[in-house]
Amino acid sequence: MNRLCRTLFGASAIVMAVPAPARLSPAWAACENGVKIDKTTVEETRKKLEQAGYRNLRDWRKGCDNSWHATGMRNGERVGVALLPDGHVVKEGD
Repeated sequence: MNRLCRTLFGASAIVMAVPAPARLSPAWAACENGVKIDKTTVEETRKKLEQAGYRNLRDWRKGCDNSWHATGMRNGERVGVALLPDGHVVKEGD
């Protein structure tokens, strides 16, 4: 029994099981086939949102409808904001 315990619980059995790292896969936009994404940039969008009074913009994302979304500060409040493809700036979450 003593020999069996040493075999089962010896140095080679003290190895801890560590889970394998999660496999990462590329993120793909959930846009429908045929949707054409325009070439507007964050910098172009930032200028327009800052002209509309938004500051400290972050959390940028672009929708399949070519609207840019971000969060920013306006009048001392953190709000969601979007720049629509037609150039309108709208507050989100109302």
